[in-house]
Amino acid sequence: MMKTAISPAASEWTQCPACRALVYTRKLLRSHRVCSECGHHAPLTAEQRIEDLFGDAPRTPITPCATEDDPLDFVDRRPYSGRIDDARSSTGLHDAVVAVRGEMYGVPVVAAAMDFRFLGGSMGVAAGEAVTAAAEAALADRCPLILVPSSGGARMQEGLLSLMQMAKTSNAMAALDEAGLLTITLVADPTYGGVAASFATLSDVVLAEPGARLGFAGPRVIEQTIRQRLPEGFQTAEFLLEHGLLDAVRPRAGQPHTFSVLLAATRPQDPRWGEGVVDPIATDVSSLPKRPVREVIRTAREPARPTASDHLGYWDARFVELHGDRSGRDCPAVLGGVAELDGLPCVFIAHHKGHNPAELTQRDFAMPSPAGYRKAERLLRLAAKLGLPVVTLVDTPGAHPGIEAEEHGQANAVASCLRTMGGLEVPVVAVITGEGGSGGALALAAADEVLACENAFYSVISPEGCAAILWKTADAVAEAADALQIDAHSLRRLGVVDGVVPEPPGGAHKAPETASALVRDAVVAALRRLRARPPAELVAARRSRFRRFGLAETTERTAL
Repeated sequence: MMKTAISPAASEWTQCPACRALVYTRKLLRSHRVCSECGHHAPLTAEQRIEDLFGDAPRTPITPCATEDDPLDFVDRRPYSGRIDDARSSTGLHDAVVAVRGEMYGVPVVAAAMDFRFLGGSMGVAAGEAVTAAAEAALADRCPLILVPSSGGARMQEGLLSLMQMAKTSNAMAALDEAGLLTITLVADPTYGGVAASFATLSDVVLAEPGARLGFAGPRVIEQTIRQRLPEGFQTAEFLLEHGLLDAVRPRAGQPHTFSVLLAATRPQDPRWGEGVVDPIATDVSSLPKRPVREVIRTAREPARPTASDHLGYWDARFVELHGDRSGRDCPAVLGGVAELDGLPCVFIAHHKGHNPAELTQRDFAMPSPAGYRKAERLLRLAAKLGLPVVTLVDTPGAHPGIEAEEHGQANAVASCLRTMGGLEVPVVAVITGEGGSGGALALAAADEVLACENAFYSVISPEGCAAILWKTADAVAEAADALQIDAHSLRRLGVVDGVVPEPPGGAHKAPETASALVRDAVVAALRRLRARPPAELVAARRSRFRRFGLAETTERTAL
């Protein structure tokens, strides 16, 4: 059931409709109408939402094309025209959508917010036209579009003309995709029907407020139609995040950081970025220390080595994690999102381990499911759309080998990720920071420059697996590792990696902050080399890089 808005009156205290606690009214307003006792996010009007987004920054209304108020002369228990008049009188709005131009965090944007008070935020021709006009304004201004839907669905009183707004707004979103413009949705409670099944879920990034509900059919419709009892929390933001259908759930206090990082990704990039950074990588094989491979494997798997989130923290990178494959699943083994590295926006994707058994279990031991690779591929496409460089950190025993992974198309997920990365017209830098296990590692390492940390290894199969299959005994792990030539020294000699990132004495786990700084400098130097190259040249060189592997020298000259 829809909770009523917290409506601060003249009284000093306001009762929260969710927990019934009395909240100091001024405190409530300072917290953007979020209850300090239970965290309930009260519904906002469209104007309040615009004010939340833009603050005191000036904004200009966007006036959509005129539409018919009552195209069907519809009458149920009363004329539809009378319902519209009442809604306009009670809300002061022309219809359910308010669209404006303005500036957020120094970036010009267009925003459109829906108001549930206006006939349940339903989408009729006027609302659909307003959303489309907002998208067209963003296209004309070549700026990001922010959408805040809150709707019961299509407006029945306008019949099929209401339904047509789904296609109309979806086409407008497609035009923004084709133009390479960022789109962000912030789902407010509730968002159902034709709005959920059109523009609301087509954005590059789909966020939601805590507890917000989103779905095609409402719970009552589902229960009455198929007589099925729904699980607890069904269609809430938290439920949808767990099932990979949202990028993140953001309370109002956390929304400014998220919007500022995402919008920063659309600013022009400084061509002088990275100047002065000394590249630490070693490329001369003879200068690299040669350690027993068994020691390298032990060090690469050391639980205290920096994880992906550790690296982000040491780099002081502003980061917004984006979840889900948008097809019903999320994978904790892959961490990805939009980051700012010393002011340069990029897409960051990494296998993510942990430092203890609980963290490793939570992250599936950094063995991605198909959803992990599909999430990674979605982020790669976002990088391509926005023209952002890609940084990947590789540290995985391999792709998850379970029955469920096979049932959901593990092989295709890895293959598709490889194909997408191979064709990206943006710089891609990959660093093998620990284990580089088979195709599960390669899926995030088909890059322009592939680097390896000094104590990392990269292999077609784990040494244990190779020993068991070819030597028929687990006692031959060291022999298998030596034969596979998987250490950084060998990888550089074979040309599989372009350079080796040195580590502090004893390994990265002995001085993780120092080790991470070396990785960061190597990434910055590599990106600086690659950023000046034209997109077509990047793709051609990347494909040529992998085309050459395994060719004999004479054959290579003839073929290439």
